[in-house]
Amino acid sequence: MSRFFLILSYIYFLFTLEHGARAQRRPSAIRITQVARVTGRSMPGEKLPNPNQTHQRYNLGGTDLGIAWQMGNGNVGIWFGDSYGRDFIPVPEGGPGKAGAWRSNVLAFSSDRNLANGLQFDSMYSQQGSAAAAEVIFSPHQTDGKGSHTAIPTAAIHAAGKEYVHYMDVRKWLGPGRWATNVSGLYVSDNAGRSWQAVKDFSFGNNSNFAQAGFAAAGGYVYIMGTPAGRWGRVRLARVKERHVEDQHRWEYRNKLGEWVRGREEEASDLFSSPAGELSLAWHPQARCWLLTYLNEQQGALVLRRADSITGPWSDEQVLASYKDFPGLYGAFIYPHVEANGFYFLLSVWKPYNVFLMHAAW
Repeated sequence: MSRFFLILSYIYFLFTLEHGARAQRRPSAIRITQVARVTGRSMPGEKLPNPNQTHQRYNLGGTDLGIAWQMGNGNVGIWFGDSYGRDFIPVPEGGPGKAGAWRSNVLAFSSDRNLANGLQFDSMYSQQGSAAAAEVIFSPHQTDGKGSHTAIPTAAIHAAGKEYVHYMDVRKWLGPGRWATNVSGLYVSDNAGRSWQAVKDFSFGNNSNFAQAGFAAAGGYVYIMGTPAGRWGRVRLARVKERHVEDQHRWEYRNKLGEWVRGREEEASDLFSSPAGELSLAWHPQARCWLLTYLNEQQGALVLRRADSITGPWSDEQVLASYKDFPGLYGAFIYPHVEANGFYFLLSVWKPYNVFLMHAAW
């Protein structure tokens, strides 16, 4: 009997040692640095590097988001949301102002591995014969609230040899942090992003808890964190085998009992209680933990949570940046190439309606 308890004590010792070591690897404080401008024209007096000059090269003066994912060819793809031309001028209220050349979404490609001085694009998705960044996911831009106002990417991933993007088709804006969608769905590319097609027979309705998403791959699965449209919903979790991403009936949802339930989205339960918008999900191999960033509209801040397991429990929120730091901030999209002591992310800011490269260090 004493030997039995000795063995149990040893197992418990190993367990606590491992979890204690992992806890010590977790950052107690995070230092945030603004590294460079990613899109648009530099403002007067701005000293940040601006390697892409997108207003000149791609007719991209104002844009938002910056959803980055590791592609199958080794490059990184970066999705942007509602985008406007080189005539874009920052306005006091933020947003696009009266700029023209509206595209619901545009897509950049980069092979840059050294982000210390900025993120350099190799190219952007465009139509033959034009250098201007072109819209990928079509929207007729019907602005009367009765059709498709815009089509905005929310997450992207490489799985089973293909590139996927989750998008939401927005019907109308309802106020700060609130909007209504028509539908959400997937587009797919089997040629490294040169062309894209809608995934057939795949959609989430306008009341779905997966109207917006964050993707990550692990152990042969694609994991999906979803929220309703807007920034006031809670996060839920789903998964699907990589080879079955396009088969919505095979998607499994994590319920309140910790079970994976196939095909029943309504069973998905909250991962935590705070509201979340524009989330981003990634595994950090050196820290050996999951990272989840999102906008907490209630707190007016971009926050980070961490977890050993994607199913949780998730840590308390840690503030990355707040409205007082960057007025109108609303996206912290984790860049795929993480570092031992931190990570890069793309910051989307309503004022001056452009995207910046940030570094988080611990």
